[in-house]
Amino acid sequence: MAGIISLCAIAVIAAGVWTIVRSTKNRVQIEFDIHINRQEIYLSTYAEPPQFAIWIENPDNGQREQIFVTYRASRDDWEGKTQVPVAIPRWTEVFRNGASHERAGDEIAISGATPREEYFRVRAEVRPGSRWICWIEMNLAGDYNEYYPRFNRLTKEEDEFSCGQPALLYRTDIRAEKGNRYVPEIVSVSLWHDGKNELVPLDSTITSAQRVFDEMHVRIVEPKPQIVNLKKVEQQDVLKSLH
Repeated sequence: MAGIISLCAIAVIAAGVWTIVRSTKNRVQIEFDIHINRQEIYLSTYAEPPQFAIWIENPDNGQREQIFVTYRASRDDWEGKTQVPVAIPRWTEVFRNGASHERAGDEIAISGATPREEYFRVRAEVRPGSRWICWIEMNLAGDYNEYYPRFNRLTKEEDEFSCGQPALLYRTDIRAEKGNRYVPEIVSVSLWHDGKNELVPLDSTITSAQRVFDEMHVRIVEPKPQIVNLKKVEQQDVLKSLH
C-alpha cells in the first residue's frame, strides 16, 4: 500500500490532519494568458478595462463551452442600461440566443488566478488529445476613432452604447497535448447593426482596438496538484481508495 500512496498521493500528518496531494498524471488543461495594454485603456474615453469572453468549440459536433466572461457582460451590470449586447455580441449570440444544443451558462472545470493589473490567466481542463477551436471576443468601451466616433456627422447617428470600435473576435485551433503552444489571431470583427450581429473581415477602420490585447498565448499544461486537507475520520476512506 505504501508504494501505491507514493504514486497517487503524498500524505503529511500534522495536528491530526492529513494533507493529500492528488496526482495530475494523464490530465491536461488549456491555459489562456493575456496581456492587457493599460496605455490603450487610459486613452479610451472611460478608461475602464475591456469586456471579453473566452469559450471553446468542438470542431466535430459544434458544441461550445464557456471558459470565462467578464462580470458586467455576464450579469448585464451596466451603468444606466439594462443590456449592452453590442459589447461582445458574438458571445451573446452563442450563449444567450444560441441553439438549444449549445449549453448556455454551463461552464466546464475552470481555475483562474485573479488578474494582476494588466495580466490575465485562466485555465480549463479538457480531455488529453482532444481538438478544440478557441475563441476570444473583446471590446473596449469608448475606444473611438475617426471611423467609429461618438457622433457620426455624416449619418447623424450617436453611438448609443458608447461601444467605440466594435468587438474583435480571435481564434486558434488546438490539440490538447501537453507542451503545445498557440497564438490566437483576429479572424473577424463583431459588427452590431440594427439589432443583429454580423461577422465582417478586419480592415483599416479598426485601429487602437487591435492593441488592447497586445500579447496572447494558449498553452496546454498539466494541472497543478490538488491539495485536500482531511481529518482523521476521513483518513480511513482515503486509504481504502488508494488500494
